[in-house]
Amino acid sequence: MSTRGKVAVAGVVAAIVLFWAVGFWAGLLVLIGVPTAAYFLLDSSQRRRIRGMSRKQIGR
Repeated sequence: MSTRGKVAVAGVVAAIVLFWAVGFWAGLLVLIGVPTAAYFLLDSSQRRRIRGMSRKQIGR
């Protein structure tokens, strides 16, 4: 299994545990809010680099 596959499986398991532990809406808020907040904490050059990486993968 690739590294991305392992990360995806770990994310699904974490989401299930989080939903079970704190409830659906609070878990959904954490799962969406944490990555969004992390993205907004990057400065503009780092955001540009991340957007460029995803575009390169789409163009393969």
